[in-house]
Amino acid sequence: MITAASKKSKEFPTGIVVALAVILLAGGGGAWYLNQPRPSTNQAPILTPEAKAYVKHLKLSVVELKATDSAMAKSLIEITGNITNNGDRRLKLIELNCVFYDPYGQVVLRERVPIVRPRTGGLAPAQTKPFRMPFDNMAASWNQAMPQLIIAQIQFE
Repeated sequence: MITAASKKSKEFPTGIVVALAVILLAGGGGAWYLNQPRPSTNQAPILTPEAKAYVKHLKLSVVELKATDSAMAKSLIEITGNITNNGDRRLKLIELNCVFYDPYGQVVLRERVPIVRPRTGGLAPAQTKPFRMPFDNMAASWNQAMPQLIIAQIQFE
């Protein structure tokens, strides 16, 4: 004679199967996501040959590094200076790669920052403009030295 209790014990445990399927799908999706190629964070200069030839006409001057503590117990690193266009072409955009290092020479932050933009009027021949680059995401391992400043992009008008 089959009772209700013995009949129930012979049923397939669908709840366990559903839970295992969800776990397998989530694990497979996570593995797939982790194996996808990531966009490069290496912001290598993307200068055209024309822009590379023009770099010699640009001059950075009065470049200073300042560090101040903000209200949220974070340090604000600020680089200020001037850029002069000694060439004969009007520039719409100039971007710098700022590369910060730790005491062992390892890169702790690489960030591309525009210092001349179209909305601020670009940079005419023989013109000097001030720039300011703030960084509030600096690694604690930064060596406190001036970063390497590399002209990464120039766009002509």
